[in-house]
Amino acid sequence: MELKIPISVVTQGDVNRLLRELSNVEGFFISAAARKPGTPMQPPKMTKTLEEMAAQNGYSLLDAKARQQLKAGLENILARAPLLHISFAADPPPRALEQILVWLRQNIDPRLLLQIGLQPTIAAGCVVRTPNHIFDMSLREYLKKQQPYLVKLIQGAAGGGH
Repeated sequence: MELKIPISVVTQGDVNRLLRELSNVEGFFISAAARKPGTPMQPPKMTKTLEEMAAQNGYSLLDAKARQQLKAGLENILARAPLLHISFAADPPPRALEQILVWLRQNIDPRLLLQIGLQPTIAAGCVVRTPNHIFDMSLREYLKKQQPYLVKLIQGAAGGGH
């Protein structure tokens, strides 16, 4: 079964955190089974993201079989989900990143994960890298393409366009 990925899961690091958290939950239940009945135990804290992931996919984290299926699904995402690298000039606002991710998952692949990078030299816009193509939508690249026109305008304005 293909897992539905909540919008709060953006990167491979997010998936790895969910796997670690799920492992902690599993460890808690193993320890609980080995303890003497009535011994107090502190259950591990679960993030909203793990709870959301389990709920969206119909899994109960109290059920060992469901935890194993969720773990297998997360490992499958890590192994097979398309990864898109996007570099920005500065950290994108969370809302903008969410809108980008929603669009990509609706139009490209529902399992898609992002790797976000910072590249201040792009000035504005972004650079998107897939395994076989680079889409440079930066201001830097746009200005490079416009260089002959800009030189012509400057020469004309400076009176050197005779």
